[in-house]
Amino acid sequence: MNADFLAVLEFWEREKGISRDVLVGAVQEALLSAAKKAVGPARELRVAIDPKNGDIQAFAKLIVSEKVISKHDQISVFDARRIKPDAQVGEEMEIEVTPTGFGRIASQYAKQALMQQLRRAEKALIFAEFKDRVGDIISGTVRRFDRSDVLVDLGKYEALLPNKERVPTEEYQVGERIRCFVKAVEQGPHGPEIILSRADPRFVIKLFQVEVSEINDGTIEIKGIAREPGFRTKLAVWTRDAKVDPVGACVGLRGQRVKNIVRELNNEKVDIIRWDSNIRNFITNALSPATLKSFELDEARKRARIIVGDDQLSLAIGKRGQNARLTSKLTGWQVDIEAEVVVAHGFQEKVAEAVELLAAIEGITREQADALVHAGLTRLEDLLQAEESDLAEIPQIGDQAGAVLNAARAEALRRRSKDGEAPPTD
Repeated sequence: MNADFLAVLEFWEREKGISRDVLVGAVQEALLSAAKKAVGPARELRVAIDPKNGDIQAFAKLIVSEKVISKHDQISVFDARRIKPDAQVGEEMEIEVTPTGFGRIASQYAKQALMQQLRRAEKALIFAEFKDRVGDIISGTVRRFDRSDVLVDLGKYEALLPNKERVPTEEYQVGERIRCFVKAVEQGPHGPEIILSRADPRFVIKLFQVEVSEINDGTIEIKGIAREPGFRTKLAVWTRDAKVDPVGACVGLRGQRVKNIVRELNNEKVDIIRWDSNIRNFITNALSPATLKSFELDEARKRARIIVGDDQLSLAIGKRGQNARLTSKLTGWQVDIEAEVVVAHGFQEKVAEAVELLAAIEGITREQADALVHAGLTRLEDLLQAEESDLAEIPQIGDQAGAVLNAARAEALRRRSKDGEAPPTD
């Protein structure tokens, strides 16, 4: 048992980084339970392990008595003086009480309890090591999947990449090496949990800090970020140094710096924007390269109404309203983009017609139809391609996004049936 015990201690000390003293203490606690069963309720029973050779001994503190009433608490004068010639009545002596065959019993208890004790020590090490690493980027290997969650092997430890922290456009394979942002280290019901993320906007910020030395040393400051993971990110940067171009520094020579980050994000589009304290300039930079005609700012409600040329409307709004939506998140202002009425004769009529067509769909109100058209969703086909989260970002739609989408799908099904097409099957 001693050779096996020492081998186990050496393995865990080497593989898990748990000190031998901690391991010995954990095993002693387990062996004490074994000793209490083997020896009985001896007074102040303790178990000692020689860390060099693994010898296990049990000791109890007994009181020297002329007449032994309880063998678990007392020792006779005769037996005491065989151990210590000058032992006196009433004296307390620590006596070895290791029973015959205790090694076998101790081995069983140690093996059962050692794993539990080691897991506790390992969890304490996890928390101690990672509690100060929140906000760092670490690399790991995809080990396995738990439903939609990903378990990532970090070497000594295992971390969790929850489904909600995954990028929706990314697929992972077992054995694949990925980089993640340490979002939190939480004390869960089963011990510390290392929570990772690839969808958190701070992951992008950290990548820029690693890649762009001017951000890391404080020359350039990241003023804000808005991200739709897997699709697009807008990053606002600024510097006090007039000699430094914050956008150019982040892009890098021939775009190399930002290319490295885009590659890590699996080709997610990254817009680097110059921050400006003037909200007009800031919004203009955020919507670039679209050309803006005019602004109407509502300071109290933090709302901006922007007029653009008809040929610039789709560029300013972006696919499914993404550009306008991210600009609103980045600037903190609600940005409403409209086409200039005078650009094309009959534009208002076209808008009104589009509103009428959407409002004619059962379950969509005129106010909702107007909001959808001004968000760039002018046809039923546009609406069917939108995500519920996209519609929820439109203030006039909000939590009615699901109902609006359901109404659109029902209308599409009705039209197919009317045209004689077979309805789609699940």
